[in-house]
Amino acid sequence: MLSVTSDYVVSTGCPEPYLRAIAEAGFSHVHWCHEWNTDRLYTADEVAQIARWLKQFGLGVTDLHASAGAERRWGAPRPDVRQAGEGLVINRIDMAAELGTDVIILHLPDRAGAGAAGDAPAYWDGVWASLDVLTAAACGRGVRIALENGRFDDLERVFARYGPEAVGLCYDAGHGNLIPDGLDRLAALAGRLISIHLHDNDGAADQHRLPFTGTVDWRRLTGILARSSYAKWPNLESTMAHYPGRDERDFLAEAFVAATRLADMIAAARDDE
Repeated sequence: MLSVTSDYVVSTGCPEPYLRAIAEAGFSHVHWCHEWNTDRLYTADEVAQIARWLKQFGLGVTDLHASAGAERRWGAPRPDVRQAGEGLVINRIDMAAELGTDVIILHLPDRAGAGAAGDAPAYWDGVWASLDVLTAAACGRGVRIALENGRFDDLERVFARYGPEAVGLCYDAGHGNLIPDGLDRLAALAGRLISIHLHDNDGAADQHRLPFTGTVDWRRLTGILARSSYAKWPNLESTMAHYPGRDERDFLAEAFVAATRLADMIAAARDDE
C-alpha cells in the first residue's frame, strides 16, 4: 500500500481529477490535503461526494490534513478567533471519521500568527484551551491528532500534557531536513509517530521534491520508521510546484517508484531488526 498527497498540483478546487490520476498511477491511498490552510467548511453533501469518488477509484485515506485556517485560527489568544478555529478543525475531524481515517494533522499555531506577539503565556493559554476541546472531539470520533514537526521543544511540551491515545507526531521529512538534528529529534519521539509526510529538499528551503532528489538521509529515516510506532504505509507529500512543465502522469509515475523504494527500504530495515 502506498499513499500520495491529494494536492500534488493544487490545494483548492474540485479534487476529482486528481483522485482519478492518483488511482491510475497505482497508489492505494491518499493523504487528504485539499483546503489545508483555508477557512473552507465542508458540508455533509460534499464529504459524501468525496467518499463516492474515493470508492469509485478504489482509494483509501491515510490521514487528513486539518486546516490551519486563515481567519479561523485554533489556538489564538482571542476567544472568538480561537473558537472559530476549533469549529473548523472539528469540521475536519468529522470529515476524517466519515472518510474512514483515524488521524488528522495539525501545525501548532505560529506564535506571531496566533496574535501572541511573542508572549509565551498568552500563546500557550490559547493552545491549551483549543487542544482540550479538540482532543475531546477527536477521541469522541475515534480520531487522533498528529502535530507536525516545527519547533520540537514545543511538540515535546504538548506530548508531556496529552497522552499518545490523543496526540501524536506527524514527521515531515522536508521540515526535518532544514535543521541539523531533525532525525535525532524524530528518533527520540519515534514512539509517538502516527503520521509521515515524505518529500525531499536541498536543506535550504521546504521544496516538496520527490524523495531521493535532495539531501534527506533516506536510509537513516527509513530505519527510524521501521523501529517507530508508525503502523501505516509510505505517504508522499511531494508536489509539482518544484517541477514546472513536468507532465502530471510522469510526475505521479516517478512518485510511485519513489514510494515503492521507500516501502522496500522500511521492510528491509524491519527484517534487519
